[in-house]
This record gives sequence, structure tokens and C-alpha cells, in this order.
Amino acid sequence: MNILFVCTGNTCRSPMAEALLKDKIPEASVQSAGIYAGEKEPANPQAIQALKKRGIYHEHRSQPITESLLEWADIVLVMTTQHKQVLIIQFPNFQNKYFTLKEYVSEADKKVWDVLKKSYAMLEEKRALFIQKNKKLSPDQLDTAVRQHLKKDMQNIRRLENELINYDISDPFGGDLRVYEQTMVELDKYIALLEKKINHR
Repeated sequence: MNILFVCTGNTCRSPMAEALLKDKIPEASVQSAGIYAGEKEPANPQAIQALKKRGIYHEHRSQPITESLLEWADIVLVMTTQHKQVLIIQFPNFQNKYFTLKEYVSEADKKVWDVLKKSYAMLEEKRALFIQKNKKLSPDQLDTAVRQHLKKDMQNIRRLENELINYDISDPFGGDLRVYEQTMVELDKYIALLEKKINHR
């Protein structure tokens, strides 16, 4: 499986993710790129230092996202929801390959999403039935009555939405070494889950 990690400039998060996966699975077919990356720039020195402290040495030169890279990749793992949105807009033909790293490896969220989808469907059904039964109300009265009628359902949906994972890996750019190390710990957690997923394919 060809894996492409994507971040903004391809000098911090995506090269760190690439290095961490190569460290766990040396034979992995993996590259990284950036949505707004320059050509052949080295990784951020703090990123390299954070990796070195873990005994990981990574030679890196940045590259921008291209159609040929997206064709090469079986899966494109981005660092934030916004990266995913940009790729969908700029390269819509490959959107079935795009996932945030967290989204791709998270099982817990899938359960919440399943419940949420059912809750959304039930809410719409209840709304339609209520409107059907209360056609005689004025638009303003109906709006107030609908909100009151669906209040508990809406509260339940908000609670479920709050349980969803924040899909973004924090951007360490501009931070000190400690900030980069924190981002690496976060990345490492999800790369470990990715390793499990790859090995169980």
C-alpha cells in the first residue's frame, strides 16, 4: 500500500509522520507532501531534532502535491480537516483516497457517527411529522413549536457531536522544541494505530 502524508508546507507534521511510520515499518511505501510546499526544502530543524531525540534520523526534502503523487498513493492521510477540504476542491478526482490520519485509524468515532446518522434521520422524520400535524399554525408559531418539540433530540445530538474526535493534528510551526515533541507524541499515537491497521490488512 502506497501511503502519502500531507500537511501545509511539508516541513513539519507530514515528514515527521513519514519518518515515524518508516521507523515502525521500514519496508513501508510512504512519501509526504504539502499543499503549499516549496521544492526540496529541508524539514524544520526542530522537527529533525525531535525525531533525533527518539533515535530516528530522517533525510527530507519537501515536495508540493501533484496529480502524479495522488495517482501513486493508495491512501492520502492529511493532518487536518481543512487539508482534506482543500484537496477535495483542488483535486476532486481522488477524494475517495482522502482521510485525516485520526479519522482513518479511529474506531471509536465510527460508533459515534453511526449513532449520529441515525439521530439526524430520526430528527428529520420527527420534524416532518410534527409540521404535517400542525399546518394550521403560523410560520412563527410553527418554528417555535418545532424547536420546543425537538429540544431533547437536539440536546442529544449536540452531546454526541461533542464526543466526536477533533480530527486535527496540532501544528507546531513557530513553536520551540518542546512544542514539536508534543506534536510528535500526538503523531506517534496515531501512527501506532496505523501500523496495527496496516499489519492486519
